[in-house]
Amino acid sequence: MAQFETLLYEEEEGVARVTLNRPEVHNAFNMQMQRELHDLWRGLRHNDDVRVVVLTGAGDRAFCSGIDRTETMSHYVSGEQRATRVGSGSTPFHFDDPGENIGPKSCDLWKPVIAAVNGMACGGAFYMLGEVEFIIAAESATFFDPHVTYGMTAAFEPIHMLQKMPFHEVMRMSLLGNDERLSAKRAHEIGLVSEVVPREKLREATDWVARSIASRPPLAVQGTLRAIWAGRELTRSQALSIAYAYVGLGTNAASLQEGQKSFAAKKRAEWKLR
Repeated sequence: MAQFETLLYEEEEGVARVTLNRPEVHNAFNMQMQRELHDLWRGLRHNDDVRVVVLTGAGDRAFCSGIDRTETMSHYVSGEQRATRVGSGSTPFHFDDPGENIGPKSCDLWKPVIAAVNGMACGGAFYMLGEVEFIIAAESATFFDPHVTYGMTAAFEPIHMLQKMPFHEVMRMSLLGNDERLSAKRAHEIGLVSEVVPREKLREATDWVARSIASRPPLAVQGTLRAIWAGRELTRSQALSIAYAYVGLGTNAASLQEGQKSFAAKKRAEWKLR
């Protein structure tokens, strides 16, 4: 894996751990991080040693605070708008959405990605959180969208969150901007977060689920992932009509033999109750 300036990367036992590493700006993503995340997601598509990815942020204060405004807004001076600002072309009709670079699904990575949210997650962080399989949060984690507070329309980010949260919760978070934050507890209650743990237990919790998933046949895991995403984005009848294709593509003799070996084993894996 290439060396990165804005990311930390670890790889062990089928699990890649990716850390957004700009804690001095609450892990906000600049153009460099966008490029590196794009290259990372695309590269992991062809790394068969990696079966699962854990995504988190450096430090204790933030997972990610969205796009780096000190870079992207630097050309908005005295009402002047220049074409060189990050995330846009010469007109609104040639807008470069940052999500096309930083979201794993937008970069065509169809391996499980688990987010470990260790602090505040806001604004552009939802590009990534909207495309992960599920989120585990520290008790100190908070979620909010500051766009309207700063006179900006919230569009891409709440649309991502509509796939994870009830409509009224997305609307409230988007319209209140900086005036209210969603706690980890509330995020769990509405289904945005699958588990809340003490900050010191966050890595342990995410490592456990990542290793468990990584121990399964990758073809079956990736086929299941694709089928469930399709089931969310298509109508029920459409999704069921292509389920046969996912079963056929995501099942082979090797994975079935591995599964049968696990089934026939006298010693079953220990499970835990959540």
